[in-house]
Amino acid sequence: MGSGHHHGDDADHAPASPRVRRILVAAVVPFAIATFLAVFALWPENPPPPNNSLVDTEYVNATVTRVEATTCGPTIECRAVEVRLTSGSEEGQTRPLPDMSVSAAVDNLEVGDEIVVARVSSDLTEIITYSFANYQRAQPLWALALLFAVVVIGVARWRGVAAIVGLGLTWLILVQFVIPAILDGQSPLAVAIAGSSLIMFVLLYLAHGFNARTSTALIGTLVCLALTGFLAWIFVTLTQLTGLGSEEASFIQAEGVTLNLRGLLLASIIIGSLGVLNDVTVTQAAAVWEIHRADPTQPVRRLYGAGMRIGRDHIASTVDTLALAYAGASLPLLILFTLGDSRLSDVVSGEIVAEEIVRTLVGSIGLVASVPLTTLLAALVVVQGSSASSAAPAGSDATPDPAADQGGGRVDAAREASRRRAPWRRDEAVTTTGTGDAAAPTGDAGTSRQRRRDARDDERRETWKPPKRETELWE
Repeated sequence: MGSGHHHGDDADHAPASPRVRRILVAAVVPFAIATFLAVFALWPENPPPPNNSLVDTEYVNATVTRVEATTCGPTIECRAVEVRLTSGSEEGQTRPLPDMSVSAAVDNLEVGDEIVVARVSSDLTEIITYSFANYQRAQPLWALALLFAVVVIGVARWRGVAAIVGLGLTWLILVQFVIPAILDGQSPLAVAIAGSSLIMFVLLYLAHGFNARTSTALIGTLVCLALTGFLAWIFVTLTQLTGLGSEEASFIQAEGVTLNLRGLLLASIIIGSLGVLNDVTVTQAAAVWEIHRADPTQPVRRLYGAGMRIGRDHIASTVDTLALAYAGASLPLLILFTLGDSRLSDVVSGEIVAEEIVRTLVGSIGLVASVPLTTLLAALVVVQGSSASSAAPAGSDATPDPAADQGGGRVDAAREASRRRAPWRRDEAVTTTGTGDAAAPTGDAGTSRQRRRDARDDERRETWKPPKRETELWE
């Protein structure tokens, strides 16, 4: 987990020590084993049930060839529409659509528009009817997806390529495992946790490489994912949410599919918070690594404090983002409640709004908890890893070899390190010869000089005060 597969600037990060790598492997491997065992146990054995409805609906593409204004009754404005089918078994044929009342969906229909029509046939009769279903949006959506890929790859380069591949694999996990397993009757909550954990393993290691920083972010993500699932289960139970607060749940019931709708709600809460949770843990781990890289002498406590200062800002913006995302999705519903002149207490306690409140607050608690946890883990890993990897071997405090120091570069580095460890010392902590090589006293003279320097250090330590601009840093 320490080093090996790198993307971009990962090579600039100091590799973790063997001890830290062993600890990370010991922490990550049980999660990986549990995830893959859960996916194996929950993998759907039966395909999704076929549509047993007596009415068969097929969606085909068509081009509008005629639009005329007409009336449906004495006062209702309608549109008479005729289309030419461009796909399906009757491709190339022209079919009329039932007169449609004027609405936002059909008011802008014009000749030449590319639309989707529903071809409805019944097992009881041989009558086939066509009706307007939607507009064809494939081309602009593909163009938008291509623009997205170009921007991501142009900015993030190879890491962007890995992120897009991970996005595709995420979609594959959802459509090949999560959705079929839920339809197969497995617990939606268990499926969501297993699927989310598998997605995190794929996304993080693919996008950020196999290294200590990624493993740290992964551990923080998985722990907080379990916390989010636990809190969601508690508060969905306490608030007696049934999962029937959305139209989609009603449609599922109308299809005759037997599902645990409350478990489906729990699964949606977990999967919905996964992306933002991943963002927070990766960002916090990266922030701690960069702070340590700027000043490798900082101990765990100071590194954790610096990381948390960044994390608090991240918490504020991320919680707002999550709340606004849910509010934006529910904006038509909020407008409907406002027009109905409903009391705030009635609105909040209603099934639909209560679902969104539980979803927002539970997800936010998981996000907030991920910041201190991931920051602490990252600080411990980066400090232990760098201290162990940079520690000198046994006997390194013996007389240094002047030939090993070429020029004054190492002397300057040693002087700077000595000043950081003990700022009360003066530059005689590292002395130089006339040629700029480090010199070390030997014999009785060296021992006596060392004792005198230690005594001076003790005296200066008692009286030394940091510069005013560095007081907070040294405290």
